[in-house]
Amino acid sequence: MLELYQPGNSPLHRLAPGWKILSLAVAGSLLFAVDTLMFSGAVVLVTLTLYRLAELPLSRAWAQLRPALWVFALILLAQVLFNDWWLGVLAITRFAALLMLAGLLTLTTRASEMIDGLETAFVPLRRLGLQTERVSLAISLTLRFIPVLVDVVQEVREAQRARGLERNFFALAIPALVRTLRMSEDVSDAIEAREF
Repeated sequence: MLELYQPGNSPLHRLAPGWKILSLAVAGSLLFAVDTLMFSGAVVLVTLTLYRLAELPLSRAWAQLRPALWVFALILLAQVLFNDWWLGVLAITRFAALLMLAGLLTLTTRASEMIDGLETAFVPLRRLGLQTERVSLAISLTLRFIPVLVDVVQEVREAQRARGLERNFFALAIPALVRTLRMSEDVSDAIEAREF
């Protein structure tokens, strides 16, 4: 599995993975429960502060967002055409905060620690017949692949820019989708080889 972890000794690196995952879930829920631009903007500012607390340069936060800029543009355009411009800004701010928070989680948590933390959190659910190992693996893969997918889109976009196709949606979407599917097949084969 792709390892995005950046070694460090910051308070965020030392924080237990379960708390980080819970914080991400709470922040994501609050972002959509509180329907104000001020709150979403505050979450973005807190997230940027957390990057500095984790001793990561703000360029790492920007790296989470840069490949999604074209998605932001589409969201804003759709909201301007069908609703209000401020709804587009609100949606972009929420999406940006979530991308940066997910990136921060993967940058400060090893994959093995994330899986172990999730398994520990799900232990009480074993009584209900939940296969905690599989659920924790699925959640950790989802969280780890958000920044990986951002990187894939960025690489495809740079390749298409070199060919002069940076404005062609299909020239970006189709190769990104193919690479994502190939990557998921590789991960699936690795999981199956380990008889998980």
